[in-house]
Amino acid sequence: MSSTWIVIAIVVVLAGYLVVIYNGLVALRNRVKNAFSQIDVQLQRRYDLIPNLVETAKAYMQHERDTLEAVIQARNQAQSAARRAEDNPGDTTAMQALMGAENVLGSALGRFFALAEDYPDLKANQNMAQLQEELASTENRIAFARQAYNDAVTAYNIKREQFPDALVANSFGFKPAEQWTMEDSAARQPVKVSFN
Repeated sequence: MSSTWIVIAIVVVLAGYLVVIYNGLVALRNRVKNAFSQIDVQLQRRYDLIPNLVETAKAYMQHERDTLEAVIQARNQAQSAARRAEDNPGDTTAMQALMGAENVLGSALGRFFALAEDYPDLKANQNMAQLQEELASTENRIAFARQAYNDAVTAYNIKREQFPDALVANSFGFKPAEQWTMEDSAARQPVKVSFN
């Protein structure tokens, strides 16, 4: 009878250990989702600033319609990709689509700001200067949010790959999370927002 109690105690301890592992994985997966939400908030701020920036520049840059439209189109595509990724930040395909759309948007903004340098009246415009400052601040916030997201993804992926956690993770469908990476070397360049 005492060996039965020992077996029961071992089973209870193992079950408790599996519950602890499962709960740890759930907590880390939720931290990844929260970290992505922080990126999403900053991306939405950027998406909201871009139309104001383009509208301010339109009066000065009438001959640069293609560039302005490219910025708005890239913004809309990035925003759409962000909505898909927001539904499931653990989805590799959605995250890769978002990263690609963000690379395109960053390149379009870079071309926009490079072109805006040729318009002295635009550089002196108070609204443009204020939008430039807000966008620069937002870009910094996005960078910090991406770093926090990658830290959360790293912690989650390490936990789900370690033994014996990997057994629980694979049994309960904990998929690896995607790191935020920059694919395009041109997109690695910071968006120029200075009109000096």
